[in-house]
Amino acid sequence: MEYRKVGKWGLKISEVSLGSWLTFGNQLDLNSTKQVVRYAVENGINFIDTAEAYANGIAEAMLGMVLKEYRREDLVISTKIFWGGDGPNQKGLSRKHLLEGTWNSLKRLQLDYVDILYCHRPDPEVPMEEVVYTMDQILKSGLAFYWGTSEWSAEEIEQACKVAEKMNAMPPVVEQPQYNLIFKKRVEEEYAPIYEKYGIGTTIWSPLASGVLSGKYLEGIPEGSRLDRWPWLRKTMEERGIFQEETLQKLKRIKEIAEGLGVTMAQLSIAWCLRNPHVSSVILGVSSLDQLKENIKAVEVKNLITDEIYSELNSLF
Repeated sequence: MEYRKVGKWGLKISEVSLGSWLTFGNQLDLNSTKQVVRYAVENGINFIDTAEAYANGIAEAMLGMVLKEYRREDLVISTKIFWGGDGPNQKGLSRKHLLEGTWNSLKRLQLDYVDILYCHRPDPEVPMEEVVYTMDQILKSGLAFYWGTSEWSAEEIEQACKVAEKMNAMPPVVEQPQYNLIFKKRVEEEYAPIYEKYGIGTTIWSPLASGVLSGKYLEGIPEGSRLDRWPWLRKTMEERGIFQEETLQKLKRIKEIAEGLGVTMAQLSIAWCLRNPHVSSVILGVSSLDQLKENIKAVEVKNLITDEIYSELNSLF
């Protein structure tokens, strides 16, 4: 396992990490979560990501029960604030919700602090000065060590960095975007100017495009799969043309390349993400221990990707 710095900053996190979206509290019960976390930690993963919105707080609560088995300083824990409830002040990035959301997350996690606190989405209704000032106060209060953004535009991240400089406050150090072989434009093009300028790192999610890049949907949608369980996610993929014949042929080519290397399609797809030097960590969202055992091997597969293979994979989408 390689440990990468988060952008230019001092924090080091495992190149693959464990996520909890749609899994903790949905596909995994407490016992299964314990098994998954134990295997992850025993095999070098030190970074675990969650959010106040995941399973309406249940994901954080389950993780909190599991984390009691580990030394706090051995792990890097992150959570995200934006969707905290239905009330007018329980959503967004107001000073009120950022503080109350953080306090509530820490209670569920049974932690004194998180290592990274993300603003889960941008909030056009809140001045950037309010967001930056509050996040800086959260850091200075010791409730979090670093802060970041998730699915913010490069323009919004740059604005936050400029406001932070003006206020002599800590800027965001990391962005958490979707990134995979199919959806890659934002990470590779939009964010390109800010990596070196501000030292931003990325902890990317959906490396398998909700399972599409694992090959499980090449012959249809299996019962009980992620796209079967969540119709809104299936609709999103359909709107993006994932099930069109042209796309399916490209996916089959990825499978052929993987088989030629003696690895799975999922391992190859995750390993491709790891080749990007601006990726601090690839977040794995696994629904079973077996899936984690398969996907974590991507750290070995990345060394099998030659420049020729990397170039062909890049050209497919």
